[in-house]
Amino acid sequence: MASKKYVLFIGLLCLFASGLFAQVSSGGYDLRDSSLIPAKRLPQHNEFLNNAYPFPAKPRNEWEIGAKVGLPFGSTDVRYWGPTGGWGIHARKALGYVFSLRGEYDWMRMKGLNFSPSHGYASNPVLNKIYNPATQAVFYNYKTTVHELSLQGVITLNNVRFHKAKTGFNLYMFGGIGAATYSTFYNVLDASGKPYDYNSIVSQFGGPNGFRYANRKDVKKALKGMMDNSFETMAERDPLQPTLGGAPLIPVFVVGAGAEFKISNKFNIAVEYKHTITKTDLLDGQQWQDNYNPASSTSPAQTRDFDSYGFFSVGLNYNIGKKSVEPLWWVNPLDYAYSEINAPRHMKLPKPVLDDSDGDGVTDQFDLEPNTPKGCPVDTHGVSRDTDGDGVPDCKDKELITPTQCQPVNEDGVGKCPDPQCCKDLRDSLEKGVYGGRKCSIGDLPSITFKGRAVTLSKDAKALLASVAEKMRNNPNCKVAVVGYGESSKLAQQLSWDRVNEVIKYLVEKEGVSQDRFIFKYGQSGGGDENTIDLKDGTGEEGPNTVAPPHPNLMKKK
Repeated sequence: MASKKYVLFIGLLCLFASGLFAQVSSGGYDLRDSSLIPAKRLPQHNEFLNNAYPFPAKPRNEWEIGAKVGLPFGSTDVRYWGPTGGWGIHARKALGYVFSLRGEYDWMRMKGLNFSPSHGYASNPVLNKIYNPATQAVFYNYKTTVHELSLQGVITLNNVRFHKAKTGFNLYMFGGIGAATYSTFYNVLDASGKPYDYNSIVSQFGGPNGFRYANRKDVKKALKGMMDNSFETMAERDPLQPTLGGAPLIPVFVVGAGAEFKISNKFNIAVEYKHTITKTDLLDGQQWQDNYNPASSTSPAQTRDFDSYGFFSVGLNYNIGKKSVEPLWWVNPLDYAYSEINAPRHMKLPKPVLDDSDGDGVTDQFDLEPNTPKGCPVDTHGVSRDTDGDGVPDCKDKELITPTQCQPVNEDGVGKCPDPQCCKDLRDSLEKGVYGGRKCSIGDLPSITFKGRAVTLSKDAKALLASVAEKMRNNPNCKVAVVGYGESSKLAQQLSWDRVNEVIKYLVEKEGVSQDRFIFKYGQSGGGDENTIDLKDGTGEEGPNTVAPPHPNLMKKK
């Protein structure tokens, strides 16, 4: 019945802890933070940051200290009496992400009481002085206090996670060695100092077939009703065992398993079972086999099995340390690798190669004409230039400027005018800057204003230039003079050149107007505003469409 209560108690604790760890946030640590790296590992850390070594240095991580309480019980020749108590403290340090060391001290008290009588205590140097094995039965009992100090290796089972950064609970196994002292006493005398009359219990539950073992609960109840809780008589001890503080000192081996449930990055709750194997058969004060026959003079033989004990516990742990990450058994060693793959911050990535299938200088991702013929000039969208808009790209157009009246054109871009003489006159007029007996009809053009010493075009300026380009496309016989002012100094001349160049460049590259249709004028005198670029009808004028910068060393970034 008691064992069922313990299982229920542990189950409720696990349920409570599982609700707590759901609040814990996940995430790793910044591997580039040098303050987390011990001085002895800084050379590796620096090599890693400089991409000279592929593995990051192990960070400084916190210690765990903890305290626990629980229920110990003995696994001995004398049966379990009932729940007692124990407590322990420990300090734990990670040596890696899976393995850690833990030093632990535990104080435990255990009791035992047999429900069957025994006569095989003739060789027990304590009991055979109080009782007569030939005539008196005894019920073995004991109470022992254990002090245990051990060093354990702990293996973490589940912090390597492939599908999430961290976990809120940690499963582990441990094993180690240590030393323990025990102080065992019998309860054989009543309050007046007289031995208990166990024969009365034997008579009460005896019968024609001997002692009735089926009545174990009633037997133990009767024994507890008869006995006090004094445990006044020191139990048998091995005289060859060393002692510490007057108590026998024995080596022990511990094994166990547990689970930690994280409350925060500093606190966690642990549920654990530890089993200790000793090298003594006197933990319960009884090492003699119960095969003594009162009619025989033969003494009972010693048992050859060693006693052991277990400890179920619940503890609260706390992480300590400055400029450290949490203990490594809580850290997923794959967290950095997955984070770097998802969002690289340290990896050396090759320079991206952008495909340009047709070799026109515009990558396929932005190319609106992916199969531009080789050698054809294109605009910023990768589309072949067609200055006169006749549907034949400039690279194949044998008549670069075909009047609208002479379109449609043939495959070479040559138009067919209704009247050959009319077309001839028209071409002559274009060469002279006259169309239909009058000058270019492009009309007034806007001026572009810059602020301060800026060279970059504003949104309003780009909108004005878009209207200029539209007029030029509708009047393919016209040229436009782009005029800038300022001749007072080298700086003013260079600034004038920069602005004229910016206007022409935008109309050519962004609006697709041919470079040949502009006249480049900068540093002009005549009262113009130095911050204004004028666009005028330049049909019939002579002048270059591009000019080298006058003072290139004064050129500024836009």
